[in-house]
Amino acid sequence: MRPPAISPNQREKQREETREQILRAVGRQLEAGPLEDLSFADIAKDARVGERTVYRYFPTKEALLGAFWAWMQSQAVAPPPEKPRPARSLPRIREAINAPRDAWRPMRILLATDAWEPQVNGVVRTLTRVVSELKAMGHTVEVISPDQFKTFPLPTYAEIKVAIGVYEPVQERFKAFEPEAIHIATEGPIGLAARRICVEWKLPFTTSYHTRFPEYVSARLPLPLAAGYAYMKWFHKPSGRLMVATPTMRDELSEHGFRNISAWSRGVDTETFHPRRPDEPDVFAHLAKPVFLYVGRVAVEKNIEAFLAVDLPGTKVVVGPGPQLEELKAKYKSAVFTGPKSGDDLAAHFACADVFVFPSLTDTFGLVILEAMASGTPVAAYPAPGPIDIIPGSGAGTLAVGATEGLREACLEALNCDRGQVRAFAEKFSWRACAEDFVKNLQPYPEPEKTRFWRRLRRLARVRRRRPEVA
Repeated sequence: MRPPAISPNQREKQREETREQILRAVGRQLEAGPLEDLSFADIAKDARVGERTVYRYFPTKEALLGAFWAWMQSQAVAPPPEKPRPARSLPRIREAINAPRDAWRPMRILLATDAWEPQVNGVVRTLTRVVSELKAMGHTVEVISPDQFKTFPLPTYAEIKVAIGVYEPVQERFKAFEPEAIHIATEGPIGLAARRICVEWKLPFTTSYHTRFPEYVSARLPLPLAAGYAYMKWFHKPSGRLMVATPTMRDELSEHGFRNISAWSRGVDTETFHPRRPDEPDVFAHLAKPVFLYVGRVAVEKNIEAFLAVDLPGTKVVVGPGPQLEELKAKYKSAVFTGPKSGDDLAAHFACADVFVFPSLTDTFGLVILEAMASGTPVAAYPAPGPIDIIPGSGAGTLAVGATEGLREACLEALNCDRGQVRAFAEKFSWRACAEDFVKNLQPYPEPEKTRFWRRLRRLARVRRRRPEVA
């Protein structure tokens, strides 16, 4: 007797179940050991499938990790199982978010971020400096970051580590810290876990928009901008305030349907970044002048090739690590690629350059612009969010005529800027003002309700621990 035929729907369901078995096995393997030890044989054994089955679904390790990243994101945003929740009406939530309070009273502030040290970028520098200023102002800050979890490299960008298995640990951190204000800085796994907790527990929170994520993803993967913006709108919709660095970014997000947008300035360390002093050596003394400098991640979304392809006198210098480094070094042999720099060495590169070139079209601000200006180095850039908000009327740089042309002319014109005026403009920005803006934008719920909420949560936890096990 022939076995009953399997319908296409049943076959598809079986394929999805097998795929999920494999991806769950990947998660267990990554939690148990380093990425280098990840093998298809171990995954197959863990998933209880044949090794050939794993290869059939994921022909390469890169495909496997990419699928695991996407699956992990989908798990983080999946609707939670139905369970009793503390009753609280929408009007009460809105009232709590908008409740007036003393902005200078010390608070317990929880920051959830997927971008943190040892990553080196503008987002990390902004967050670490703001946390330092907040503590100096008397606030208690709890940071939930990837370095506290098991991580694996982001597909197509190995320098960025992505945390896994974060939901339950993040939930415990919320309970232990009992925050008065919650800020979610990024849209990755840690940000998703914190967002889910806030939505489930009806806790007001704020978010910030540090990276033009839809443009970033579109530059690296064959995905339409609309898909990226749909995700970002979904992520930030429950936020009480969405903090952005510039008016241009505010207007751009408003046009895409974002709401509750608030300004959050940026700062610069004018002691670390300063004009070259007479007793300090010129790190570019051996290079043909003028020196046109780029500092930042060497990645496709930074549009560095637009700078390297421009015909300029002197020398082009690129400082920073990134996935596109080797490709650009091979293609533009006349340019100087130094790799990553930090501290005084990085400051010296800023101060000794003649012009700082910022070709990116996907940043929301560009902290390196202020660091260059603090060093007395004028900036040439495209008229994108960040440069278009900082440079016009500053006397500290020049903009290209369009988003795809005029960069050469802007670079040459920037050579004529008064370096003293460039430095004077940068001195208007401070990290203390940036931190004060951040605190003003936080909207924790009122103190009495906050106390009741955490007391009720602790009471529920004690009741569950006392409840006898059911046989």
